[in-house]
Amino acid sequence: MQPLNRLTKIAFAAAFVLSCTTVAQAETVKIAIAGPMTGAVAQYGDMVKAGALTAIEQINAAGGAGGNKFEVVLMDDSCEPKQAVAVANKIVSQGIKFVIGHVCSGSTIPASDIYENEGVVMITPSATAPQLTEAKPHQFIFRTIGRDDQQGPAAAKYIIEKVKPKKVAVLHDKQSYGQGVASAVKSSLEAARVPVVVFEGINAGDSDYSAVITKLKSQGVDFVYFGGYHPEMGMLMRQAREQGIKAVFMGPEGVGNKDITAIAGPASEGMLVTLPADFAADPANAALVKAFASKKRDANGPFQLPAYSAVKVIADAIAGAKSTDPAKVAAYIHANSFKTPIGEVAYDKKGDLKSFKFVVYTWHKDATKSEAK
Repeated sequence: MQPLNRLTKIAFAAAFVLSCTTVAQAETVKIAIAGPMTGAVAQYGDMVKAGALTAIEQINAAGGAGGNKFEVVLMDDSCEPKQAVAVANKIVSQGIKFVIGHVCSGSTIPASDIYENEGVVMITPSATAPQLTEAKPHQFIFRTIGRDDQQGPAAAKYIIEKVKPKKVAVLHDKQSYGQGVASAVKSSLEAARVPVVVFEGINAGDSDYSAVITKLKSQGVDFVYFGGYHPEMGMLMRQAREQGIKAVFMGPEGVGNKDITAIAGPASEGMLVTLPADFAADPANAALVKAFASKKRDANGPFQLPAYSAVKVIADAIAGAKSTDPAKVAAYIHANSFKTPIGEVAYDKKGDLKSFKFVVYTWHKDATKSEAK
């Protein structure tokens, strides 16, 4: 074999460098979807999964995030804090640097500590507890939903101005999310001098709430706010109606699930619920709603389009930062705004949205809803 001349060596070297650059640009980026895939609130995990998967499929089909294709890894935490910690450690051990989730605030908070320490970018489309971003400074933790201290006052404003109850009971499920939003409602009501005559927690998973319902009757309560999820809210409403209580019930987005009608039956008629705006009804999202339907997914729900938007924020940040380095991606997210199906998204220093609107809806016994008047 003849020895290579100088020009040939240079050509080979250039080709090698170009080859390495091309490989780097075509990187496969693992992204985890973490939340309750099983358990009592798996419906919410399904919503997040539907939104995130649709976004990932569309981004990959369009060439990826800055040329990088996403690879999905599903992680089930069953909305259990201990399991969420195990999931977070598993994500770190697998070298995954981007997470959509977790879903429940009680699971998201302990998992987020691990992601922050390990430099993993996490965007939750559903965890609303202020403690997630309030307890300590974060670089890598974000949301595409508002906080309980935005949702609670929105609910209280409607109660004060529209319902005008005489005696209010504020109940919660003793968990981070439920107790947090219930406390925010209570504080706003009391500031407006609306009498809160009952404030207490119930045990999630119980099937008999007769003790607290007896207390509601004895206090003559005409309005009940419950902070928590649909299984407990459904049981409370059904058992309250069975015992003759005619009070209006209201809850946060955690109760806005069609399965609440399956639990409460006719007692679900007239329930009030705060939810993110109906992004699926926005004409600008019509084509996206059809894309969901083509995959036999439902775009209608509180978390689907926030989950879609969470993926889009990460993808746009990877493209904008021209890097898959989580630190650079997180810095780009903090410094920029993003066009998403839930509107223009921009973040404060804590990783919270600068603005987010919650809307009050009236729930109907056929599992539909209409904007409350």
